[in-house]
Amino acid sequence: MTTPIWIFDLDNTLHHASAAIFPHLNRQMTAYLMRHLALDETEANALRVRYWRAYGATLVGLIRHHRINPRHFLRETHRFDNLAAHIHAPKRLAATLAKLPGAKVLFTNGPREYARAIVEHLGIHRHFVRLFAIEDLDYNPKPRRRAYATVLHAMKVAPSRCILIEDSAENLAPAKQLGMTTVWVTRARGLPPYVDWKIATVTDLPKVLGRWGAR
Repeated sequence: MTTPIWIFDLDNTLHHASAAIFPHLNRQMTAYLMRHLALDETEANALRVRYWRAYGATLVGLIRHHRINPRHFLRETHRFDNLAAHIHAPKRLAATLAKLPGAKVLFTNGPREYARAIVEHLGIHRHFVRLFAIEDLDYNPKPRRRAYATVLHAMKVAPSRCILIEDSAENLAPAKQLGMTTVWVTRARGLPPYVDWKIATVTDLPKVLGRWGAR
């Protein structure tokens, strides 16, 4: 059996970012737009959401339309006085990763320092052989096809060996088109045609391993 390469999204896949981290980041980004684009709060929040929906990341719209320095934006909007207090993760996360044979890669639209801080706090950093953050993707976020191509090229692996684990279904579609196996972490109903397997939480991944071996 070919050993798979596990490619993990970070936010809302390995930890529950919607509980506290995403609200904090959204406030930080809205405040940044207010300061640097001279917008009121309503205007800034609307622009943040519009760029996120149009480009997959607010940052892309700011680079394209406002020439915002991406490193400055990421540094200013990912500040936490107490990051640990914002992190909520499923139990047995580290034990689950330890059960999965093969290399594990982190693939996130978030910035590098933020991603490293999260996985170090969770005590799972030793499980990952590579980290691909938004800087490594040349600010081309998922679901842009270039993001996936960058990871595959850097890893020098065939897509057929890769299993992408994501909470965002739209980020799984390009991976499936490239030939990856796709796992959707969600409690939503339905199964889009580009999703191979659906699990309620990342700690259900050992079930996927059994199905992979039975292919």
